[in-house]
Amino acid sequence: MKTFFLQFFTWWNGLTLGTRFFTWRTGEKVGEDDAGNVYYQNNDGKRWVIYNGVAEASAIGPGWHGWMHHRVDTPPGKDNYQPKEWQRPHQPNLTGTAGAYRPKGSMASQEKRPRVTGDYDAWAP
Repeated sequence: MKTFFLQFFTWWNGLTLGTRFFTWRTGEKVGEDDAGNVYYQNNDGKRWVIYNGVAEASAIGPGWHGWMHHRVDTPPGKDNYQPKEWQRPHQPNLTGTAGAYRPKGSMASQEKRPRVTGDYDAWAP
């Protein structure tokens, strides 16, 4: 019962009932990536992904990203795709977590901002 309510009321937990119905009705499974995301397309050329877990666009790897955005016609699983040497492995989006980037001087950072140097003088009333 919990799964039904998650699919009915939330879009960020994988797929909704509408997406499930649309996929069942018109979708053709193209492949699956290492993270468990499943990729589909239909006869109209529309392409979509059903995420394994939270819907996070940055979870799509570089090979599938090219296919999803119509930059290549062949999905990675069908042409023995090998990532380029400059392509890095996927890293999740850490925004809003303890692992998020916090530059020096940020209110969330423990580090102090470097002291201002040069010809800038702060205004004082």
